Amino acid sequence: MEHTLTLFVRSIFVDNMIFAFFLGMCSYLAVSKNVKTSLGLGTAVTFVLLVTLPVNYLLYQYVLREGALAWLGESFANIDLSYLSFILFIAVIAAIVQLVEMFVEKFSPSLYASLGIFLPLIAVNCAIMGASLFMQQRITLDAADPKALTNIADVFAYALGSGIGWLLAIVGLAAIREKMEYNDVPQPLQGLGITFITTGLMAMAFMCFSGLNL
Repeated sequence: MEHTLTLFVRSIFVDNMIFAFFLGMCSYLAVSKNVKTSLGLGTAVTFVLLVTLPVNYLLYQYVLREGALAWLGESFANIDLSYLSFILFIAVIAAIVQLVEMFVEKFSPSLYASLGIFLPLIAVNCAIMGASLFMQQRITLDAADPKALTNIADVFAYALGSGIGWLLAIVGLAAIREKMEYNDVPQPLQGLGITFITTGLMAMAFMCFSGLNL
C-alpha cells in the first residue's frame, strides 16, 4: 500500500508528464487559454489514462510479452509478441478516446465545441502513449524501486496520478494565462512567447518536488 501511494504522489509531482517529460505539449499549449476548457480536457485525459493504462497492462502481461501465452499451452510458451505493443496500445487508446468523444458530444456540446479538434487528438496525445510505454518499462524494474509497477493496483495509481498531474499542469497554466490578459506583456513576447516562459518557470517550480523523500 505504501509503495502504491508513493507511486501515486510521484506521478503527480515528481514524474509529471508535462514538467518532467514534456509530453502532450501541443494540446497543453493550445487549449490552456481558459480554465473551463482546460479542466474539461484535463478530465478527459485523466479518464482515458485511467482506462487505457490498466487495459494495456493486462494486454502486455497476458498476450504480448515473451511467455505470456503459456496459458494457451506449452507450444505457445516461447512466443514473443512484444513487437506489436506500440500498434496495439495505440488501438486501445483510440477506441477509448472515441467513446469519450461520443460521451462529451452527447452530454456537453459546449465543451465539445470549445475543445474542437483537440478532443479526438487525445488519441495521439503523447502523454497517454508515453504512460503506456513507461508502464512497459516499469514492470521490469525491481520491486524495491519506487518507480516499479508490481501489480494492477500500482498501474491504476500510476495512471490516476499521471492524469491528475497533467490536469494540474494545464489548469494551472490556464489560470495564469487568464490573469496575464490584464498584464502589460511586451509586444514580442505576447502569445506563445510568454506562455513558453511561464511553462518553463512552472517546470522549474515542480523540480522542487524531486527532492522529496517519499
